[in-house]
Amino acid sequence: MGLKCGIIGLSNTGKTTLFNCVANTKVHNQPGMQKANIGQISVPDQRLYEIDKLVHSARVVTASVDLVDIPGMSKGSGQADSGSSRFLADIQQTDALIHVIRCFDSDTVPHIEGNVNPVRDKEIVDLELCIRDLGMVERKIQRTDKLVKVGDKDAKKTMEILHVYKTHLEDFKPARTAPVHEEDRKQIADMYLITDKPVIYVCNVDDGSAVTGNKYSDKLRDAVKDENTEVLIIAAEMEAEIAELEDPEDRAVFLADSGLAEPGVNKVVSSAYRLLNLQSFFTAGPMEVRAWTIHKGMTAPKAAGVIHSDLERGFIRAEVMHYDDFIKYKTEHACREAGKLFVEGKNFVVGDGDILHIRFNV
Repeated sequence: MGLKCGIIGLSNTGKTTLFNCVANTKVHNQPGMQKANIGQISVPDQRLYEIDKLVHSARVVTASVDLVDIPGMSKGSGQADSGSSRFLADIQQTDALIHVIRCFDSDTVPHIEGNVNPVRDKEIVDLELCIRDLGMVERKIQRTDKLVKVGDKDAKKTMEILHVYKTHLEDFKPARTAPVHEEDRKQIADMYLITDKPVIYVCNVDDGSAVTGNKYSDKLRDAVKDENTEVLIIAAEMEAEIAELEDPEDRAVFLADSGLAEPGVNKVVSSAYRLLNLQSFFTAGPMEVRAWTIHKGMTAPKAAGVIHSDLERGFIRAEVMHYDDFIKYKTEHACREAGKLFVEGKNFVVGDGDILHIRFNV
């Protein structure tokens, strides 16, 4: 499964700068950007390289996260007839949102609202997204009403749920907090409501606040303390400059000099994995060592299906080694001799870092 995140925020918050410090593809920050920036993050995982030291494969393939960076938002962006509405469609099918909020002062970069106020900026974006989602719910209500009038019983239940969402969004509350049962959320699944997605807040701070944040990030953190979310502190401009360095050792030195233990890309990926309840498992052989992304609690056949649908369809068993065991014993044969290679069936739940060899027959 692929993970896809959308980057949102007001204009001049540093969205594209953040994109450049975490994505493999670099773009220029152009005023009046007419299309979304598309990029990818290679998911950092040192365990892959530790496995490769023992396997000596032809290549190492990391998991990846797709990024969609849309043009900066402003008041009115959520209206169906606004020029920004089509950009919001670009992030409808993402799994999570990265909301970049300006938490730095600058005499050269004017703020679209006249001054820095992270809580107000968050509320502006939230409002516009709620307006857009409300319009989509109202249009589905109109379509569903026609089915209710011809006596469709399922449509009546759908209509009840849609009205719950309508009322919730009219109060400018995101769809993800609507008071509906989990099984009823399938009624809105086909709309890909933007406010139904989990959100990571990135406080874009000045270089001097990269480690501890500042008064602005403190206000934002306090404002979202009751949300199921994470708040990251990233000095995007500084990290974008560090990301341009080709030598990994040079990057590490600059990060250390700045008091940072890890780059922003690590923070963003780790946060997204936690919010979406994701983990990685590995496959290892002479051709490649590779990481695969799955949901926690996924069984071996479902995990095999992430590699290829044939592996799930013809699943027989999985031969499993835990990462720590493989590093300790160094070879598959040694793990087998030590009783650390396990043969698991269809009900086996894959753990984070498990190394799998799938046996199948189609």
